[in-house]
Amino acid sequence: MKVLHSVHPGDFKSYDTQKIRENFLMENLVEPGKVNLVYTHYDRMIVGVANPAGEKIALPNYPNLRANFFLERREMGIINVGGNGEVIADGKTYPVNKLDCLYLGKGVKEVHFASSSAAKHAVFYILSAPAHAVCATTLLSNAEAVKVTLGSLATANLRTINKYIHHEGIKSCQLVMGLTILHEGSVWNTMPAHVHDRRMEAYFYFDIPAGQKVFHYMGEAHETRHIITDNYNAVVSPPWSIHSGSGTASYSFIWGMAGENLDYTDMDALAITDLR
Repeated sequence: MKVLHSVHPGDFKSYDTQKIRENFLMENLVEPGKVNLVYTHYDRMIVGVANPAGEKIALPNYPNLRANFFLERREMGIINVGGNGEVIADGKTYPVNKLDCLYLGKGVKEVHFASSSAAKHAVFYILSAPAHAVCATTLLSNAEAVKVTLGSLATANLRTINKYIHHEGIKSCQLVMGLTILHEGSVWNTMPAHVHDRRMEAYFYFDIPAGQKVFHYMGEAHETRHIITDNYNAVVSPPWSIHSGSGTASYSFIWGMAGENLDYTDMDALAITDLR
């Protein structure tokens, strides 16, 4: 499992394009028949993808976790962004279709991923954070998720936010998770930007049309940088960094957080005119 170490904002100012990509961008996560995960030192969040092909695949255990099984001291959120699929947790099968979310609580010992169709494989995006309490395994379909529509076409940021793991939704120890879908003609996400010193965040971009890109903006508000991302790329965002993006076409992204609290609105807003 690849490891990303945390970066001081003062050091970040000297990074060139390649070094920014090496320290914050997670590429090549989708690989047929495999689970690819990255261990970050931002609230010890693990980010990755399970992409079952012909056979079901198991969630591995990793030596650097020093655990008897992956979720011995962890919880996990899973959102499918591909073809229909199933997650088997301790022998119980959960149908997880596109845009559905499954939460697995601390203590689940065996996890397998499967695709329902050989023609269109499931793409299970995974976030996992340390957990000190046991919360119930819960499946929430996209139709059941809390939805909030924000922005406007006039500012190219009309979007629908789908909340899954949060105070009013699936209960968790410290994980917060959901996804945002940009409406056709809109390309800006999370603008005006914000930071939240008490929580890290990770973005996973999907449904980016072929030949298009998303510019993910990060850094301190007065000295921003960007990463150009492709479909199925993820970016980790430190607490001191903004996290915003703009695409060359409409797209969707999954957001997830871990840290001191589960308050979705715990953020320090920044004025567009203050960004540099």
